[in-house]
Amino acid sequence: MRVLFPLLAAALLAACDGGGPAVQINTGDPAPAFSAPASTGGRLNFPEDLRGKPVVVRFWADWCRYCEGEMKSIEQVYRRRRDQGLSVVAVNVGQDEKTVDAFMRRIGVSYPALIDEEAGIARKYGVVALPTTYFVDARGVVRAKVLGEADESTFDNLAGELLQ
Repeated sequence: MRVLFPLLAAALLAACDGGGPAVQINTGDPAPAFSAPASTGGRLNFPEDLRGKPVVVRFWADWCRYCEGEMKSIEQVYRRRRDQGLSVVAVNVGQDEKTVDAFMRRIGVSYPALIDEEAGIARKYGVVALPTTYFVDARGVVRAKVLGEADESTFDNLAGELLQ
């Protein structure tokens, strides 16, 4: 059954709305708006709810072998930089609320996890692999994108650039 999750997520991520060209969000592009439920309740509307704040938008799933360690690294950066105004949102791709909440509690991170069970937000961002992380400045412009695995110092440097 666990083998099906990566295959299902890959199929969801590869699907393009209406058969049009695949979306690509790159440095300098405006970050797409979205609305999603949080695993702990409530709903986040991006960018409205975080307007004027730099935001790290992280796409992940619990089956992703690199996501757990990186999410813990992002937590360290978040704790150091949240008082400077940094926000982090972890967008789960293709999993339900119960799975997301259990994973977040198990790894002990404090930033919010959002539910993207149908992978619609991931498609808006052109996510084709997990993990993928976008660094969005206070004006809503993508300033950096990390595809795949990165270490804590990379996250810290990119977050620091957003806060300048």
